[in-house]
Amino acid sequence: MDSKLLELLVCPVSKGPLVYMRDQQELWCAQSQLAYPVKDDIPMMVQDEARTLSEAEAASLHN
Repeated sequence: MDSKLLELLVCPVSKGPLVYMRDQQELWCAQSQLAYPVKDDIPMMVQDEARTLSEAEAASLHN
């Protein structure tokens, strides 16, 4: 994922920052606790495409 693009993207729900999780191919938001998939280097920034982060995943963003 392009780092300049990542700097511009925000969560469409909370408007908070996103963290790119390379292994999962997802963008995670700590504020909304949602994970947005990245398919073929294209972020799917639609709430209906997102999944809810588990408690452990959300906690890992705060560490």
